[in-house]
Amino acid sequence: MKVLSVVGARPNFMKVAPIIRAMERHSHPFESVLVHTGQHYDARMSDSFFADLRMPEPDFNLEVGSGSHAAQTAAVMTRIEPVLQEVAPDLVLVVGDVNSTLAATITAKKLHLRVAHVEAGLRSFDMAMPEEINRLCTDVIADDLFTTDRMADENLRREGVAEGRIHFVGNVMIDSLMASLPAARRLNQADAFGLARRGYAVLTLHRPSNVDDPALLEQIMGAILDGVTELPIVFPAHPRTADKLKSLARLSGPGAERLRIVEPMGYLEFQSLVSDAGLVLTDSGGLQEETTVLRVPCVTLRENTERPITVEQGTNILAGVSRDGILRGIEAALATDPGAARIPELWDGRTAERIVQTIAGWRN
Repeated sequence: MKVLSVVGARPNFMKVAPIIRAMERHSHPFESVLVHTGQHYDARMSDSFFADLRMPEPDFNLEVGSGSHAAQTAAVMTRIEPVLQEVAPDLVLVVGDVNSTLAATITAKKLHLRVAHVEAGLRSFDMAMPEEINRLCTDVIADDLFTTDRMADENLRREGVAEGRIHFVGNVMIDSLMASLPAARRLNQADAFGLARRGYAVLTLHRPSNVDDPALLEQIMGAILDGVTELPIVFPAHPRTADKLKSLARLSGPGAERLRIVEPMGYLEFQSLVSDAGLVLTDSGGLQEETTVLRVPCVTLRENTERPITVEQGTNILAGVSRDGILRGIEAALATDPGAARIPELWDGRTAERIVQTIAGWRN
């Protein structure tokens, strides 16, 4: 059975890597073809992620690069179409919610190819998010929908998806996390930064809605520095975000000396840093899930989340982006007992096996 998997951005790598390994281990042979669209491409970081996750080199690299949502989606569609025609896979596997996910799905379906979406059914109910549009459209036309939790199943049922298309398998990102943790912890990034275990915070910000408005970014950073008063804060910042931080007046004010802005980190380095943190502040979706499993208190700097199970069962606190909301969220997170958090059903490191076993059943 020939399965073509599509990755477009760094979070996609963590979702596809364990699936490829599970196909390699399966008793019935799969032919795995990997397409990297190059939607987010940094040679150093991309190479690091492939190595850290033990992923094979892509069979095709479309080298799409950055651009507007329309330009990027169109570029993926035009460049992946001849690949799909050449490979003629039995199944196209798409993951997550980036532009590459939607573009590959539309193109494959118009070529009458079967498409399965991993991480289906997640909803923020915020149509201002480009990812929400990608999720909704992908789930409407994909043939098979692999979900991370029961809430996602219910979202799909409410949207009229037939029961036979929904496959609850768990969270494949947690497969990558669990497989990588021993190696990540051996790196001991806390020591490398001269920090005590649980004695520091980790911050990530990347969403345009948070970093592109200077006034909002100033407000967010000011609230973080005023709320996290006892801990140093390590901020691995993309160069684009780091440039925007330079103009913020608050970063030359009180508490700014506790903020360490560093370059983006490889997957293992970053997991090492997060796993020993006392607090994480983020606008990332995947980090909400990883901190839940690691039982690290997490403050999400967004007004909504497509991963509400991390709030209901895990360590995640949805703070919004107002100053008062962030301050309340930090206070609540620091007072939380992370040991009381629950790990959601089937977030057990074996999701890829369930996905591949399901796919194997489609051979005939």
